[in-house]
Order: sequence, then C-alpha cells, then structure tokens
Amino acid sequence: MPVATATRPVLVIGAGTMGSGIAQVFAAAGRQVMIQDNDEASLKRGLAAIGKSLDRLVKKGALDAAAREQVLGRIRNAAPGDSLADCAIAVEAVPERLDLKKAVFRELDRVLAPDAILATNTSSISITELAAATRSPSRVVGMHFMNPVPVMQLVEVVRGLETSEETVRATMDVALALGKTPVVVEDRPGFVSNRVLLPMINEAVFALQEGVATREAIDTVMKLGMNHPLGPLALADLIGLDVCLDIMEVLQRGFGDDKYRPCPLLRTMVAAGRLGRKVGRGFYEYLDS
Repeated sequence: MPVATATRPVLVIGAGTMGSGIAQVFAAAGRQVMIQDNDEASLKRGLAAIGKSLDRLVKKGALDAAAREQVLGRIRNAAPGDSLADCAIAVEAVPERLDLKKAVFRELDRVLAPDAILATNTSSISITELAAATRSPSRVVGMHFMNPVPVMQLVEVVRGLETSEETVRATMDVALALGKTPVVVEDRPGFVSNRVLLPMINEAVFALQEGVATREAIDTVMKLGMNHPLGPLALADLIGLDVCLDIMEVLQRGFGDDKYRPCPLLRTMVAAGRLGRKVGRGFYEYLDS
C-alpha cells in the first residue's frame, strides 16, 4: 500500500519552474528532497531559482535567514548512483511530452520501493496512460501543482483508472502536510483547471488576432470586469506559450472537438520563440528576465 511517511525523502524529477517550486515547498515543510535533472544547466538554474524565491520571502519578513538556510539544506542533487529506494514519493515535473514522461515512470517503477507513490505534475496528459507504462498502475497519481508553486494553494489530485483509493488518500495527506488544498478530480483531458482556463486564454488570443482589442484592453476587461488577478494574455506569458499550445493540442485530441483548436497566433508566437516570461518576451516584454 502506498505510504507517505514524513521521515522518508522525496524525489523530484525535473528542475524547471514547476520542479524547483515543488522541491521548495516539500523542503519548507521539513522534508528531505532529492532533485534530479539530466541537464546540468537546468539543475543549476532550478537550485538558483529556489534560492531567489527564498530570498524574496526573507525580504518580505515571511522567513528568517536561518530558516532559509535550513530549507536549502534539505535539498540536494540526486547524483548518479544514489539509491532512491527509500523515497516515499516521487513527483515527476519534466516537459509535457508523453514519451519522456513514460520513460521517467518506467524508471521510477523500477528503482523506487513498492510502497512509494509515483506522482506526476502533468497539466493535461492522461494519468491512466502514464500509469500503463508501469508494472504497478495503482500507485500512479496526478499531483498537479499550480504556478508559482510556493504561492498557489491548489493541488489537483488526479485519479487514473487504476489509481487505488489508498494512493489518492495518501497523496491528499501529502498535499495537506504541505499546507495546500487538495481537490480530487477524474482523469479527463485538461482535468478541471486547464479544461476551463486554457480555452479562455485561447479565446483571448483569438480576440487579439482578430483585432477586437489591444492586449492591454483584453487583459483589463478580464481583470476589472471579471475580477481576475491577471489578464489571460499576461497569464499565458506566465504559464509559457509553448505549454499553453501543448495543453490546447491535448484538449483537441482528447475530446475530438474543434472548439479546442489552438489559435493560429498562438502557434506563430511559439514558432517564433516568444514563449513568455521565461524568455523575456511573449505577448508582453519582460526586461528583468
């Protein structure tokens, strides 16, 4: 039966924006964390991002310098040859590519203990399909954190067709221990969050493409008219336009419905490399990136 014993370490696969954020919240909750990424530069950027995030908390007075060092001290690289068998949970946060995620899950299934939870932070890919790549699909579950992970309270706990109730309950307990609010959803394309959010963003891109209004006007309408904290185009930049496109394609394939067709302008922006905040340019420009 999957367990989430707090004395056992946590493994995070992928040191990008989501992976580094996930590692930070586990370490802040007192867990020992190993973070793994095949790209050394990505790993260094991820660890640096954690340090900067903690620095902001210190500056705001939400964390003192000693606590910052304690959090950082709980995070280390998962070096080649490290034994991962003692990890209670692994959270996969690699790019949204089915083949890549399946390879990660096959390896996690091989090296982790039989009672470890195998979680994925995927924002749209089928949990059931990922679980089928393992010998023990009952312990595979979606653990979809929101960006930025240290700030956002929601975790979508996604139940695949074979996910056991024990795995769901244990994952809920893990999320609660992190100070998050877990919500159980079923394994459908986009789950709840992105099934609702991404079509709205995609429609905002259509409105921009068609000249209905400027980018600023579209975002202002949604902020002031709908009380959204961030306009849809600015939010797309925060998420990453490549990620938005990937999710829209998953929705279109999963439902077979053209209402999920990605806006051509979104495709053009991605093709041009204008991916949003992470590269300094998307629908808006970011001089501090």
